[in-house]
Amino acid sequence: MTNSWIQRLPRWTLAVPPLAFVDLLVTWHRDLSPFLLTLVCLGLGAAVIAAVHHAEVVAHRVGEPYGTLILALAVTIIEVALIVTLMASGGEKAASLARDTVFAAVMITCNGILGLALVVGSLRHRVQEFRVQASYSALTVMTALVTLSLVLPTFTTSAPGPRFSSAQLAFAGVTSLVLYGVFVFIQTIRHRDYFLPVRADDDSDVDDEDDHAAAPSTRTALLSLGLLFVCLIAVVGLAKTVSPRLESAVESAGAPLAVVGVVIALLVLLPETVAAVRAALRNRLQTSVNLALGSALASIGLTIPAIAVASIWLSGPLVLGLDGKEMVLFALTVVTAMLTLATGRATLLQGAVHLAVFSAFLFLAVSP
Repeated sequence: MTNSWIQRLPRWTLAVPPLAFVDLLVTWHRDLSPFLLTLVCLGLGAAVIAAVHHAEVVAHRVGEPYGTLILALAVTIIEVALIVTLMASGGEKAASLARDTVFAAVMITCNGILGLALVVGSLRHRVQEFRVQASYSALTVMTALVTLSLVLPTFTTSAPGPRFSSAQLAFAGVTSLVLYGVFVFIQTIRHRDYFLPVRADDDSDVDDEDDHAAAPSTRTALLSLGLLFVCLIAVVGLAKTVSPRLESAVESAGAPLAVVGVVIALLVLLPETVAAVRAALRNRLQTSVNLALGSALASIGLTIPAIAVASIWLSGPLVLGLDGKEMVLFALTVVTAMLTLATGRATLLQGAVHLAVFSAFLFLAVSP
């Protein structure tokens, strides 16, 4: 973050939201030629990046840990909107889309984002520190949410297949929302100090530019908030426009439809990945951990309740239960994260292990 965008928003961040919205109006309900498809993809990517940029502006206004929370919520709103939109138009083919996208988000955040942040941070600073209380709290809630929402449906018997009955889905949705709400209360009010960046002993290793830079004005923050909503609308609409071509491409390549969920999660989490890496390079690993685990929590804690409500009017089935391969990957992720977060200090080796698990997830998604 620099004074240039704090004092005045960059021109591209002002131009992208309306241009992406115009892109949506031009391509809505039209057969996409190669040119229009390229236009949609460019608009979608630019809108996601602009959305997270405006979330960062608002976040800098309210401070930490509210900043990482706003960023996680913005990304998750995009993800939830994409899932519900694609499920509404996908029929039975989209039955497992919510499960695939949420599980992909968990693997991307807990292995991809966290592992990449650990690697790049350790390469620059050798050893980085973070707060065990915050990290273990987030990991505990994340483990419970994934188990209750994505593992249990495989073993319940009230509905056929790896599915919840209506009552079970309602219970999972309410439980997810309550647990996430309690976590947010702990993060922002009761134990806010747990989630603040750790000060390094050597101040020269820490980039304090964000601390000393003036916060954006209220007018700038409100403008960014409005542009953020415009970006979210554009992202949802453009994703719905491009989804048929994405599914056709996946089917033509002979890959499982679960790859669609992985692509969606990778798309919406890409800007957050950049934010986590930037924080690690500034020796703010706690911020990176907050972003990674906070995004995983928001993804589950908000997506499952949204899907539970949307299931009232969604006509197709809703498959939430993970298969055996995915359960093994999730168990490996939890054990690896527990060992990584146990000491409050991270090195290159721990990051490499997380990236290895993430690589296994990507490989098995394409070649199950």
